[in-house]
Amino acid sequence: MTDDNTVSDEETQGEEPALRHLALETADLARATTFYTSEFGLVPVERTATETVFDVGGTSLVLRRPESVPRGGLHVHFAFETPEREFPRWRARFPDAEVVSFGSAQSVYPFDPDGHCPEVGGFGDGGQGLTGVFEVVLEVASRHDAERAYRALGFEPIDRSERRQRVRLRGPADAERPFDLELWEPQLGLADARGGVHVDLGVAVSDPVAAAERAFGDDPAVHPLEREDGSVELYDPDGHHLLLSPREELSSDSGE
Repeated sequence: MTDDNTVSDEETQGEEPALRHLALETADLARATTFYTSEFGLVPVERTATETVFDVGGTSLVLRRPESVPRGGLHVHFAFETPEREFPRWRARFPDAEVVSFGSAQSVYPFDPDGHCPEVGGFGDGGQGLTGVFEVVLEVASRHDAERAYRALGFEPIDRSERRQRVRLRGPADAERPFDLELWEPQLGLADARGGVHVDLGVAVSDPVAAAERAFGDDPAVHPLEREDGSVELYDPDGHHLLLSPREELSSDSGE
């Protein structure tokens, strides 16, 4: 992480986050729901027998029982953003969790009951509470192959480590509120967090069909499915489930 994760409240208000949803698998839905409501103050916006959905700055965080496909991700490391001034209270909320400094900002790394690592990073300078999800970490067999595919989706590298066999991307490049996507070959990262496997995430792009073709059109193992709403659903070569949805364009004469 770097200090340029900072995004002001004025800059993000009304903007669509590129990360539309992130789904986590849970063995005990009631226990997981209680954890995220009690520890993070999140309020469910939808509940079914198999899912609980929270809204975090426009991104749907989904807790999902493994009863259908796509499944939610396993041991997913992802990151909530909070204003820097509020970080001390999150540090106090999780006194036993590891804390890492990134320049003037800090992150705390608690774990939930299912082994996911919902990092809280004090990189924001506006809003209050948890203002969004700014990072997701995926486990991949080859970061070089995965990087080529995700760069074709509009993500660009901002940091990499050959020693740790990881690369950090940000995008999509033309998104109003991009997010960071880390691609890790199998390893234990900071605080012993791991990249998620068979992660289910939704990404807003300008042209889902064209994006899917650029990224995976030459891979016969990837079978994109175009939906009636213009979105495209697929599993990438590492088994992550992607839903590429059309980016919502705000009308210039809507009065907003």
